[in-house]
Parts: sequence; structure tokens; C-alpha cells
Amino acid sequence: MDIPPRTDAPAAPSPGELRTYHDLRMRREARPDGPGAVVERVGESLRQTGGPDGWDGVVWSGLDVCGADAVIAAHVAHFAALGRSFEWKLYGHDRLRPAGGRPGEDAEGLAVRLRAAGFVAEPAESLMVAEAGRLEHRVPLPEGTRLHRLTRPEEADLVAEVHQAAFGDDRARTRAWVRDLLTDRADSSAVLVVLDGDRPLSAGRLEWDEGREFAGLWGGGTVPAARGLGLYRALVAERARIAAAQGVRWVQVDATDRSRPVLDRLGFGTLTTTTPYVWTPPAGRPPAVRGGGRTGPRLA
Repeated sequence: MDIPPRTDAPAAPSPGELRTYHDLRMRREARPDGPGAVVERVGESLRQTGGPDGWDGVVWSGLDVCGADAVIAAHVAHFAALGRSFEWKLYGHDRLRPAGGRPGEDAEGLAVRLRAAGFVAEPAESLMVAEAGRLEHRVPLPEGTRLHRLTRPEEADLVAEVHQAAFGDDRARTRAWVRDLLTDRADSSAVLVVLDGDRPLSAGRLEWDEGREFAGLWGGGTVPAARGLGLYRALVAERARIAAAQGVRWVQVDATDRSRPVLDRLGFGTLTTTTPYVWTPPAGRPPAVRGGGRTGPRLA
């Protein structure tokens, strides 16, 4: 069932107010981000178990110092039984609440517990947000290149080719989730590539949900030989234009060090940091390459 737009969206929020609102709408009220995905509450936390090629992980937690270890163990047991790796997305402002006469702890306190449970931290990113309607929507491309929006599942290999060259991603797995997106979420997503003739140079996607005020810019990547030409900037601008046309107020990016300066210049602001903590069982399924509106290793 679609969630209608909320009337409590702040009109002119400060960064702190916007971060709080993002926590509410995109984390505590998270919905499944793909076919076959299930979102369920476990104590004071929310987890998604993805479909065959979907993302597995913990979207939100509001744990206290006494119960945190038990909830972490419950998530580990769940995914261990499935033989799957999963990600705990730790935000820089996350806290462990005080309980049992013990003081609360900051994000590092939760990080220590995750590492003790076998999680491994991946490089930190920055959660960056901008109003879609206020961003530049037309960025010139180099001569001979053009933007193309995918409409047919058989075009999925265009993205797979870019992600293999840019990130070393498995081509078959990328092709599978792009096909799923074009088949099952064509009305709430946009998958774009920059082409030089028929050769894909850069790719990225936009995903949104009906009634949500945030849309995610995910999967941004450019083949090494085409970096520095403004292709990523053009993809951000076009996805922001599409989001604004859909009535989405904000677009969000989990930005790497490489993309953050570009996003700064485009008008994005940083709300907090995010650090993916990944738990992998012996011979488990590797983390999914798609992140939907949640996360994933290929974000901006």
C-alpha cells in the first residue's frame, strides 16, 4: 500500500532537521526496495531480506546499550541461516540509548560491537542531499556523446559493461538487477547511460517511491578512460530533473571521496557520514551489487 505524502515535511529545514526527517521517512519507515524483498522489525531495528539479487541489511537501529548485542546477534543468526552476507548501515549520528543505569554511547560504541560480532567496515561515505528543483538540470556533454534512458530489459548490459569497467562488478549479477528494475519498477525508476555511439561510458540510476519526499541517486560510475569529462555531473543533473518532474522534493546520494567535490559544486549539502559494516558467513553469498533506495557499493 502506498504511503501518502506526509504533511510534517519541514518547509525550510536546517541540516539537523532535514537529517531527522530523513531518518524518519527513509530509515524508520523503510519499505522493500525490490521484488521479493521483505522488511521487518527486530527489536528497535529494521532489516531487509532481499530477493534473489537484492540487498540484505539493517536499514535503521535505535538500540540501547543493554540490548544492542542481542539484536546484533539475532540479525547475524538470521542471515547466517540463509547463507548470506549482509550490511549494517551505520550513520555518523546513530547512538546507543542509555539503559540499566549505563550511559548511552555514540556511533563508535555501536561500531565496536559490530566489529566484535565479525563485521568489517568498508570505506565511509557522505550522505548528501539537495532540493531536486533547485539543481541545474542541463549540463552539456562532450561532442559525440548523448544521454540515453533505458526502457528495455535487453539494454541492461549497457550498465553491466560500465560497472564491470568502473568497479570490477560481476557482469551477470549487474545485468540481472538492472533487468529486474526495468521490468518491475519501470514506473518508479530511471536508468541512464552516457553513450559514445553505441559504447556506454557512464551509468547511473534514480529510484523513488510514491508519496516519498526523497529519491536516491544510485549506481553512478564512469569507465576509467572517460573520467574527468563531466559525464557524472550530467547524469546527476538529468536524474535531478526527472525527480523534480515526479514531484520529489529532495535527491540523496551516498557520496564517495571522488564524487563529493562534484556534488558540492552542484549544490548538495552533507547531512552525515555513513559506513557500511559487512558481515559474511563462510562460503556465504557475496553482498548484492544493487542497493535500491537503501545503499549498496555503487551509490552516487
